[in-house]
Amino acid sequence: MSLEQFRFLIPGFRDILEILIVAYVLYRVLLFLAGTRALQTLGGLVVLVLVYFVAVQLNFSMISSLLGVVFTYGAFAAIVVFQPELRHALSRLGRSRVMRFLASRETEGVIEEIVAAVERLSRRSTGAIIAVEGEVSLNDYLESGKEMHANVSADLLTTIFTPYSPLHDGAVMIRGDSIIAAGCVLPLTQYPVEDKSLGTRHRAALGLSEETDAVVVVVSEETSKVSIAIRGLLHRGVTPQQLQEVLAGQTWPSIDTMAAAPDQPDTTTVTS
Repeated sequence: MSLEQFRFLIPGFRDILEILIVAYVLYRVLLFLAGTRALQTLGGLVVLVLVYFVAVQLNFSMISSLLGVVFTYGAFAAIVVFQPELRHALSRLGRSRVMRFLASRETEGVIEEIVAAVERLSRRSTGAIIAVEGEVSLNDYLESGKEMHANVSADLLTTIFTPYSPLHDGAVMIRGDSIIAAGCVLPLTQYPVEDKSLGTRHRAALGLSEETDAVVVVVSEETSKVSIAIRGLLHRGVTPQQLQEVLAGQTWPSIDTMAAAPDQPDTTTVTS
C-alpha cells in the first residue's frame, strides 16, 4: 500500500477552513441556547436520536418506524417550538455594527430616559415593571391596563409608579419612543421558580419574557435591586450601564456575559 491511497485522509486548507467555520457556528448556536429551555428541548431531541439509532441496530421495527414519522414532521414542530428563539436569533443577525449605530441615534434618548427613571425608582425603593416591546407585539396585554400615547420620559415613568397612584401596580408597555399602556396585568410564569423570595412583579416579568421577546425591567420594592427578564431568564442586580447596553442591543443577558460583570449579578432560572 502506498501513501497515495490515504491522501484523502490528509485535510487541505479548504477542509480545515470549512471545519473551523462549522465548529464556530455550532459553538455560537450552543452559546445562544445556553441557559434556556430550548437547550433542554434540544437535549430531548438528542435522546430521541440515540433511541432511534439503538432501535435500528436491534431491529425494533415499530419503535424505529414511529420515530421515523416523528423525525419526518419534526422540522415543522421545531419551527413552532423554537419560534421565539428563532425570531430572536434572526433579529440578532440583523444587528450589525452599522445597523446598531443607526438605531442608536434614534433610540439613545429613549434608553436614557428609561435608565434615568429606573435609577430614580431604585433609589426610592419604588416597585416598578417596564416592558420594552421587541419583534413580538404586546397588543394582547394592552386591554388589561390603560392605553396611552405619550412620549417616553423619566418624569412620566416615575410619576406612573408613584405609590398609591391609579396605575402604579401594573406594568408599563413601551413601543419605540412611546408609552402605549400603563397598569397592565402580565401573565405569571407557569414554571416553578427556584428562588421563593421573588414576588409577583418578578414572576410576571418572567411570564411575559416566556411568551414574547420583550425586555422586561423590574425594580424590587423590597431590595431596590434592578432585574431584567428576557427569554425566560431573570438577571438580578443589573447596573445602569448594563441596562443601557441591553436596551441598546449591544449585549444580551446570558449566563456567561452577565456573570462576567464586575458586580456579579445573580441569575435566576425557572425549571420546567
